[in-house]
Amino acid sequence: MTEKKGIQRHESLHSLSHHHHEGLFLALNLKRVETKKARYSLEQTAADVKNFWVPGGKQHFREEEEILLPAYAEYGPVDLPEIKTMLVDHIRIRAMMESIIHNDTPSPDAMHELGERLETHIRLEERVIFPYIEETLPEEKLQELARRLEG
Repeated sequence: MTEKKGIQRHESLHSLSHHHHEGLFLALNLKRVETKKARYSLEQTAADVKNFWVPGGKQHFREEEEILLPAYAEYGPVDLPEIKTMLVDHIRIRAMMESIIHNDTPSPDAMHELGERLETHIRLEERVIFPYIEETLPEEKLQELARRLEG
């Protein structure tokens, strides 16, 4: 029997977790821009930022803020430091994404910083926020959440 490895998410969070996987790949490439480990040019990575963010990343943040967290708020405390960090990260990441997208020559340092922040943010959601939600919401609410996030 093969044992599955990694974090097993409730189906209601699969679409968000899948997008997180894409975000981690982008974060890695951002952190590697213009280093010996770089696989892609600065220009290609900047284009990848735009392709990730417009519209997918923007929509992802809206789904977390407008669907996921309000569902959680019905059953759990919202004043947790991790949730505050998540929301502040959203503001910072939005600003950083837009800056790179609208800059003809984004700096490698800005890209490295975005990569670090994006990775840290995704890890927080996957390791802390999503488990809170899975543990707190009743199954019927998680099923409703799945329908809303897929719809």
